[in-house]
Amino acid sequence: MRSVIPDLRQPEILLRIIADIIIVHVAAACSLMGVLFWRLLDTPGIDSPQLAAALGHIYVTRFLPLSFIFPVAFTLSGFYSYTRGYSAAYKWRAIGRGSVAATLICLFADFMFTRADIMPRSATVLFLCLVSTGTVGIRWMKSLLELPPSPEMTGGAGPQPAPILVVGGAGYIGSLLCRMLLAKGRRVRVLDSLLYGDGAVRDLLANPHFELVAGDCRNIQSVVGAVKGVDAIVHLAAIVGDPACEQDRQTALEVNYAATRMLAEIARGNGVSRMVFASSCSVYGASEMVMNERSVVEPISLYAQTKLDSERALLAGCSTTFHPTILRLATVFGHSARPRFDLVVNLLSAKAFQEGVITIFNGQQWRPFIHVRDVAAGIVRILDAPAASVSGEIFNLGDSQLNYPLSAVAEHIRSIFPNTRVENAENTDRRNYRVSFDKVRNQVGFECGVSLEKGIRELKDIFERGLVTDYKAVEYHNQRFLQRVGSPLNERLIDAQVMAAFAGTQLNEVSSVMDLTLKKTATV
Repeated sequence: MRSVIPDLRQPEILLRIIADIIIVHVAAACSLMGVLFWRLLDTPGIDSPQLAAALGHIYVTRFLPLSFIFPVAFTLSGFYSYTRGYSAAYKWRAIGRGSVAATLICLFADFMFTRADIMPRSATVLFLCLVSTGTVGIRWMKSLLELPPSPEMTGGAGPQPAPILVVGGAGYIGSLLCRMLLAKGRRVRVLDSLLYGDGAVRDLLANPHFELVAGDCRNIQSVVGAVKGVDAIVHLAAIVGDPACEQDRQTALEVNYAATRMLAEIARGNGVSRMVFASSCSVYGASEMVMNERSVVEPISLYAQTKLDSERALLAGCSTTFHPTILRLATVFGHSARPRFDLVVNLLSAKAFQEGVITIFNGQQWRPFIHVRDVAAGIVRILDAPAASVSGEIFNLGDSQLNYPLSAVAEHIRSIFPNTRVENAENTDRRNYRVSFDKVRNQVGFECGVSLEKGIRELKDIFERGLVTDYKAVEYHNQRFLQRVGSPLNERLIDAQVMAAFAGTQLNEVSSVMDLTLKKTATV
């Protein structure tokens, strides 16, 4: 849940509250003075001292006692917590709405007590305008005065910011995320087992702000060493995809669930307060409704179940010192430093280019999509947001405009590869879901920048330039690769025991639930 309680130990927040209180009282005084001058101009013979005394009496006896409503209403509106993480346009609108709401609450409260207007009506209108303009304006002016540190400032002598740990940073999403963070001047540490090699981050090794730690996220020593001294953690490591998880359920449970619990415990023990976890919209299962973060989750695969269990474990540990954020990713597509062609859009695009024929299974089923660069950009946006604005929150990460039935995906591909023949078929995959991404747009200001068409065109360019010559190569397919090399096993007995302890009875429970779910799904 979002926290609205400000941390008064932070001088910046206390100053914001004081500034807003001053704005409210200055707005009230200016509004009453405006009435005074208007009356003097409109009625030259009016007794100005008596009018001034009457307006002063209204301020002292009517407005002043109720003015405490404003800091309370501002706090409940998130002025000092979650709206701080909004992008500029959303922030100004949210603060403006909060100011209007606080003013109306104050007027209503006074009317309920006195059955009279708290101010002359002309003063009330002016006051409402001044409060809204003042609360938004002071933040806008502050944003103009805040200059980002120059490269000389960040690269010179003095203390350097703590690194961000990206667990699974040599993978499909992580390799792009590392580049984005480095481009923003952040230090990056990667913990990765390098199961698929280090090719996706090899060019980063010369960067002094980049550090690669080769280690298994299930190995407690590797994790403790990687977590030490970091500012935040992004957890991307996983056995990804339904087929890969079904191939070895125990390893999938260890990597996707037990290692997540261990990582969170070690993070808390080392005082790391921020953790971003990559979950999946597949937790919603099959539904004809548009799903949002409050919708009932019904995972129908082991992969989705491990993600959901990890979400719950992380959120259960949320506290004033540990701030996990869950990102339920839409179906990812697009080219990355570690290419993948076991993802539906990438695979169909490759088939269209090389073979001229694509098969669409269950074409009326819906999926939400997101480009891999937008996933990385969304994670950066969450890391840049104040902790209070995203702590303990679940966000669907994607864009509502990228909800498509699979048949529409085929049409997009055929529009870019016009000689492609589309064949339709049915299989037992019953996943079907459309997802709302309003929360991440409204609360964090995130929107996708890469359309489905643009992503497919980029893949076409990759093929035409010969950067990928054989999309069927095992290194581009998680399940095929694991079939060839085998599941990554624990190197030490103690690691297996630690994973068993963190998994608890979850392995048996997940297996039995998945078996039952699959049986039900097969009968539909």
